[in-house]
Amino acid sequence: MDFSLSEEQRLLRDSAQRYGAENFEFSAWRARAARAEPLDRQGWGKLADLGWLALNVPEDDGGLAATPVETMLICEAIGRNLMLEPFISSCVIAPALLTNGGSSLCSELLASIAAGETLVSLADAEPDGRFDLGYVATQAEAIGTGGYRLTGLKSHVMDGAGADWFIIPARTSGAPDDAAGISLFLVPSGAAGLVVEQSRAMDNRLNASLRLEGVVVEPGAVIGEIGTEYGRLTGAVDAGIVAQLAESVGAMDAAYEMTLAYLKTRKQFGQPIGTFQSLQHRAVDMAIACEEARSIMYLATLSLSQPERERRRMISAAKTRVGQTSLFVGRQAVQLHGGIGFTEELAIGHYLKRLIMADVRFGNADHHRTRVAELSAAK
Repeated sequence: MDFSLSEEQRLLRDSAQRYGAENFEFSAWRARAARAEPLDRQGWGKLADLGWLALNVPEDDGGLAATPVETMLICEAIGRNLMLEPFISSCVIAPALLTNGGSSLCSELLASIAAGETLVSLADAEPDGRFDLGYVATQAEAIGTGGYRLTGLKSHVMDGAGADWFIIPARTSGAPDDAAGISLFLVPSGAAGLVVEQSRAMDNRLNASLRLEGVVVEPGAVIGEIGTEYGRLTGAVDAGIVAQLAESVGAMDAAYEMTLAYLKTRKQFGQPIGTFQSLQHRAVDMAIACEEARSIMYLATLSLSQPERERRRMISAAKTRVGQTSLFVGRQAVQLHGGIGFTEELAIGHYLKRLIMADVRFGNADHHRTRVAELSAAK
């Protein structure tokens, strides 16, 4: 597998890492997290000026139409610096769903995302659905005007607290666990009948749960075709998973480097604890886990261009292994820091929290291990 970066990609990687290091100091990060601020508008505007928000938007809608590799490089920097910005939800998943959506509203939202003016979140999870994207109990009833009336519950909407629009998968036909019959609708956050309940996740992301109590949407709010959008939904979430894997790899690298620096400076019995052989072995295991996660993340990134079955199998395999290695690195990092590793005042514990949430988002390792087995056995 050849994964050499082009000159432009290397420049993007270096500038993203430099921007993160210069603009995300930990004490300022803690202050923002304490304020429970859904979005730093000034910082978000800077990311728009850098072109990050336009990477996955088509050129016809004011974007850059970049490849998944560019998104991967940005997400590594996001993870390395614990950035709270809703990049994956609004600038990876949402554009994948809106592109070729078939309405003027889709094009308007894509242009607005690229300009940093609008946040869009996918409300994919339901209380009884666990990690199954095909489980959609939310109902969409056709009404006389050609629009639809939406009724149901959505849980754990990623970055939903600050979203201006939601993409709602709803069922227009079939049973709740049928892949067929799923349609996608755009709903503004202030729509009549929509109740948004904000929640704060372990990693300080501000998510939301939604109650749709007869929300009426116009025909122009439909994305794609009625009843046939399961494939669009899974493709967009797969792109989000790969971006999340890159974020986890960036966080793992940062946690490992912080731990290595601590082992070299913390002294016990008159010498740095990094001279103790048992701790050296644990540090080596962390380094190996980081490289293993990076390699399979690269493979998952390239697999986004593969046929659906192969793409989903490779991404699930990567999600499984990165989940396992990231939790190993995060836990080792906290343990090797000792009691101070559990304090709010030290960044290392927050990296572990970020990695824990990344592991369960879009399905944990057990879920994706099962999916790998099913896809591998399918003829």
